[in-house]
Amino acid sequence: MKKRVTGIGGVFFKVKDPAKTKDWYQKHLGLETDAYGSTFEWRSSENPEQKGFTQWSPMKDDTTYFKPSEKDFMLNYCVENLEELVVELKKEGVTILDEIETFDYGKFVHILDPDGHSIELWEPVNKVYNEMVEGRTKT
Repeated sequence: MKKRVTGIGGVFFKVKDPAKTKDWYQKHLGLETDAYGSTFEWRSSENPEQKGFTQWSPMKDDTTYFKPSEKDFMLNYCVENLEELVVELKKEGVTILDEIETFDYGKFVHILDPDGHSIELWEPVNKVYNEMVEGRTKT
C-alpha cells in the first residue's frame, strides 16, 4: 500500500461569524481569504514540482459538517489512495462515517478517531484544485 497520510489538507473550525473572523485574520495576520477561508500552497519534499494545498476555513458555529462529532474543529488529511486506504481502515476497525465522494478536485471520506473527532480524508487532484482556489496566502 502507498503512504497513508501525506500532509494536512485543511483545518476547519467553528466560529460565530465566519466573515468577521476571515476579515480579522486578513487585517491582522495577512491571510488572503475567499468564501471558504484561505489556501496555503506548499511543495512536496520528494517532488518539489508537485504542489500541495492546506485549506484554512472558519465555519459557522452551527455547521453540521463535523457530525457526528460535537468538537469545534475538524482536520483534513491528504492521502494517496483513498479507496485502498478505506479498505485497510475497515479491516483495522476504524469507524467510516460515510461513502467516498468524488469531485473533480478530489475524493473525500470521513472517519472518527478514538476521541470522537471527525476526520476528513482527501485524495486531492491538485491541478484542478490549484485552478479553482482564489484566496491564497503566500508563504
